[in-house]
Parts: sequence; C-alpha cells; structure tokens
Amino acid sequence: MLSRLRAIFNRHKSSSAHNPADQRFVFTIIILVAVGLVMLTSASSIVAYKIYGDSYYFLTHQLVSVVLGAIAFWLFSKIDYRHWRKIAFFLLLCSLALLSLVFVPGLGREVNGSQSWINFFGFSLQPSEIVKLTFIIYLAALFENKNDTPQRFKSFLLVYGVVALLMLLQPDPGTLFILTAAAFGVYYIGGGKRRHIVMLVSAGLLALLILVIIPQGRYRLDRFRCLFDASYSPQQACYQVNQSLIAIGSGGLFGRGLGESRQKFLYLPEVQNDFIFAVIAEEVGFVFSVALIGLLAFLFYRMYIIAVTAPDTFSRNLTVGIALWLITQVILNIGGIIRILPLTGVPLPLISYGGSAILSVLGGLGIVAGISKQRGARQVMKPLKRSYEK
Repeated sequence: MLSRLRAIFNRHKSSSAHNPADQRFVFTIIILVAVGLVMLTSASSIVAYKIYGDSYYFLTHQLVSVVLGAIAFWLFSKIDYRHWRKIAFFLLLCSLALLSLVFVPGLGREVNGSQSWINFFGFSLQPSEIVKLTFIIYLAALFENKNDTPQRFKSFLLVYGVVALLMLLQPDPGTLFILTAAAFGVYYIGGGKRRHIVMLVSAGLLALLILVIIPQGRYRLDRFRCLFDASYSPQQACYQVNQSLIAIGSGGLFGRGLGESRQKFLYLPEVQNDFIFAVIAEEVGFVFSVALIGLLAFLFYRMYIIAVTAPDTFSRNLTVGIALWLITQVILNIGGIIRILPLTGVPLPLISYGGSAILSVLGGLGIVAGISKQRGARQVMKPLKRSYEK
C-alpha cells in the first residue's frame, strides 16, 4: 500500500520537477482566502456572540477548515492528475452514497428548508459540496474521448439524472444549477451535440417552472417576485434582499470602515455565509468590492490559461469544469445580493464561512494547480475550442 502511494506521488516527477504550479494562480488563492478570513472576522462577530457567546466562533472554525483545505490543496497538487481519471466513477459513487445519507433519520439535518447536511460524531458535513468536485472529475473522464456516441450520452443523462434527483429531493436548486452549468460546459467542449444541450436546457427550464408553481415552491416564486419588485413583501419574502441593498448602498465608494457595518447587528441574516459580500460592500465600499470581484476574475483567467495549455483532453475538461463551478457560484451569490438574480443561498467561494465548501473548493483548486505543473509543450495560448470533429 505504501509503495502504491509513493508511486502516485513520484510518477511523472521528472517531467514536472522543473514546472512549478502557476504562481500567480496560487498567490491569488492565498489573497482571497486571507481576505475571506478578515471579512468573516468582522461580519460574523455579532451573530457569533449572540448564538455561541464567542465573537470568534465562526473564525475559529473557519481557520481549522482553511488549514485542512490547505493540506488538501497541497496534497491534490502533488498527485498526478491522471490518477483522478482511474478512480473517477468510484469517487462519484462514494459521494452519491454520502449524499443519500441526508435523508436518513438521525443523520440528516435540515437547514433553511433544505435537507442537505449530515451529522456524525459531533461534526456536520454538506455532501453536495463533495459531489460538485467528484461529479466534475467523472464528467471530465467521460468526455475525454472526442467521439460522441449514443452510449456516452446515455451515461451522461443517467448520472446527471441521479444527481439532479437527489438535489431536487433536498431541495437544493442553487447547487443543482451550479452542477448543471459545469456539466453542460464540460459536455459541450467534450464534443456534445448542440441539439442535446438545447433539449436539456429546455427540460431544465420546465423543471424550474414546476418547482416554482407547485404549492411547496411558494418561497421560490416569492424570490422571483422580489427580483422584479422588492416592495412586494418588504418585511417577509423580500426582507433579505432589501437589507442587503441597504448595506451595499450605505457603504458608498469607500465604505463605513472595517468593522463598522450596521447590518451585521442582526438585521441581515446569514452574514457569515450567503450575505457576506453585502457586509464587505458596506464596510469597505464599492471600490474594494469591485477589486475583490476583479481578483476573482483574475483567478478564473489563470484557470483559463491553465485549461488552454493543459497537456491532454482530460485535464482540460477538468480545469474547465472546476472553473465553471466556481464562476457560476460567484455569479449566483453576488447576483442575488445585488438583486439582478433570485437569491439561491449559495456561498461565495473562498470568502464565505463553511467547512465543507472551503475543503471542496481548495481541493479542486489543488487539482488545477497540479495540472498547471504539467503544461508540457502546449505553452502557446490558444482559444478554447470544442474538441469534436466536424
């Protein structure tokens, strides 16, 4: 067993010894994590003291998660990315089994109307965060071959259908949307047919419509109504988005000052998680908020560079899938807070509080860092093209 592990770390070592990970990519991640810790300290202090009697409760737990995430990042960056292809299906099956445990009485825990957490031995875990990564690894392996066959499309539909069903049963439409965007992106660049994409998007829109109009989906309909008219239910359905807009507006250009947020005094819910960007905008203002978005955009740009210089189709698909996952999540989070998209309850990657989230994100970015070491001969930047043959 030890010899096998040693082989995983040492194989291809000679080819990558002189190719360190993309330094700008890694440095950007470090800055974003540091910014997240600073802003979490400020945003969560009041709610942490009220609930737990400790102003640094969320920060302490996040620090532990960041350390574990940093270890995962380092470990995954050392593992040759080719090994992920070999165990892709096994990892997906394990994560789906874990995701199914949220429905087991005594293990599953409901948070904000979604049965998406499991508790064991005093720890909480959100399996959907793990599924994001394993699902993308599986799809990257599935679409490594350029030839689009009916069997491959059936496999894609089957796996996507199982993941979508489990997400809808929780329900967790925000995570499902993120996985759908990443899945369709990998499917497209992996040679998928356009008509299949149109068909699947149409089916997804129909499913969303059903989720909104059914009696149990009244709160989802309210979120869409608040998107167009925030005065529709200012103290109930639209309360969260109204408070976030107040926070953003009161921040002005340069903010009230670090630690000086008013909305974090229990006016704005989930300030440590879904709405942390609103507190950032309030405390440090429009200029810094735009700079933070620019930093996230630069991270995605570096992932684009890594994708177009990736040594093979699998590593390219994997990098694109992870990038689409994070880009979609950033858009959903910030878009909901500034009221250009419905609220979905997804965290801001690398910034928001959440152990499962930071572990999965840093693990995925570690894989991308490992891919950046294996750039090989494809050093000239080229437009990212679909790999199927016309």
